[in-house]
Amino acid sequence: MTSSSNDAGPTRPAHRRVHVVLAGGGTGGHIEPMLALADALTRRSTAPGGTPRVTCLGTSRGMETRLVPARGYDLRLIPPVPLPRKPTPDLLRVPGRIVRAVSETRALLTELGADVVVGFGGYVALPAYLAARRAGVPVVVHEQNALPGLANRIGARVAARVALTVPGTPLHGGVHVGMPLRTSITGLDRAARRAEARAAFGLHADRPTLLVFGGSQGAASLNRAAVGAADALTAAGVQVLHARGPKNTDVAVPARPAGSAPYVVVDYLERMDLAYAAADLALCRSGAVTVAELSAVGLPAAFVPLPIGNGEQRLNALPVVEAGGGLLVADADLDPAWITAELVPLLTDPTALSALAAHAAAAGTPDADERLADLVLDVATRRGTR
Repeated sequence: MTSSSNDAGPTRPAHRRVHVVLAGGGTGGHIEPMLALADALTRRSTAPGGTPRVTCLGTSRGMETRLVPARGYDLRLIPPVPLPRKPTPDLLRVPGRIVRAVSETRALLTELGADVVVGFGGYVALPAYLAARRAGVPVVVHEQNALPGLANRIGARVAARVALTVPGTPLHGGVHVGMPLRTSITGLDRAARRAEARAAFGLHADRPTLLVFGGSQGAASLNRAAVGAADALTAAGVQVLHARGPKNTDVAVPARPAGSAPYVVVDYLERMDLAYAAADLALCRSGAVTVAELSAVGLPAAFVPLPIGNGEQRLNALPVVEAGGGLLVADADLDPAWITAELVPLLTDPTALSALAAHAAAAGTPDADERLADLVLDVATRRGTR
């Protein structure tokens, strides 16, 4: 599977620090695992030559322009190459954009003295893969979803190693390592932080707690269903922490009767670690990072896959659900009646919740950042000993 062109590049002197270039801009689903790997690499002070150097690639369009510098990493910009999901006139412009982006990225890899390029998919990764191949720099691909995107399908063909978040993802030669996550998540002791977390959100210390969130922008179908089930939930003694999304100001819950369980609505959750610690069960979408974080902290969930796209969110959640760590409900089937019939009995059954949490935790890979760092450094240092 290793590209023969990777063997043509110059080797790395054994005494020099390894320089890892990470390509994962665009959305949080690409950026968060990239930064988690960057953190793991910079903890490797005993790596050959000392702590590895890390440079991130991105474009001026993505969230990386804010997130990468905030985490203290060098960001270098390359031209974006958006890949249309369907045949459109814009598809005709892609070859020219790729040629320009690959040329500029290859020059950048040479300037940096890159020893390995690690890509996380998306429109930043594709030119990085092709440029690395031409420059003789080995490639490592990390795929977050159960169904890989076009960039990673191409990248896997020239990669030295392919790392998967979801076992069975159809990329040739892929090995399961899991999703690299922040240590604030993987090191979270939910039980130890529960009282602090519930107090931070104005929740009761001892009531069963449902966490509702639909990603950074919220999800209209989750909002409607949860608010519609508010009376049934709180009447059963279940309190709710509901992140509605910053633009969904119409989502509100009427004042609860005195003594009833709280229903707390917030626009956005800045501290997901505290939200996870406060909760006994989540009602959420099943993006790759969300599924990985929930299983890493042992928080069971009712997953509601996004009803658009190629179905990858359902496949992301399946390993956890099949392991007994959660439920799966179609977006079209989610309504207040489903929450009342399925989640209220579960949330009021501590034994069932405990079993779900144990199975969710067993499905997680909280050391995925270290596993991927091992793989990346192995590829980089092998290049230096050829």
